[in-house]
Amino acid sequence: MWPNDWPATPRAIATSTEEALAAARARSADAYRDAVADVESADAAQVGLVHAEIIRALLEELHPDGLTGEDVQEVLALTVRSASEWFGELDVEGFVEVLTGALGVADTEAAGRRPRAGHALLIIAALSSAGRRTADGKDGHDSTSSEVYVRRAIEEIARSQTIEMP
Repeated sequence: MWPNDWPATPRAIATSTEEALAAARARSADAYRDAVADVESADAAQVGLVHAEIIRALLEELHPDGLTGEDVQEVLALTVRSASEWFGELDVEGFVEVLTGALGVADTEAAGRRPRAGHALLIIAALSSAGRRTADGKDGHDSTSSEVYVRRAIEEIARSQTIEMP
């Protein structure tokens, strides 16, 4: 599923992220908790980079003309609405922290070092499902599309870390 040349950490992050997104799509709270625990067992900084990159890519796809404050509020509302239907452990402040962090406008020192992978994954699940609605209003999302975002995120991070700055 993942390229053989990826190091172990990105492969583990990709696999556990996919498992968590599958659990979120299935609306299985227990499976989601287990998958998030697996994601959070990886390096938090690297997990945060991957998830932030996925969130940015989804936001750019859904809002190609730019993101407004109302768009951000809609993302938060969509995430809370969709997650609250099946997952009762919601912390809205965590969603705000993840979203503003992904957009590069968060005060990272004030945010602290709390694990936020579960929040990021719920935002990703909500955004990817919002972007995959079919004409009849049904969810046209499948697991392969989230794999594309995970793959792109990891490859973009690897590319940006290998570019020599002048």
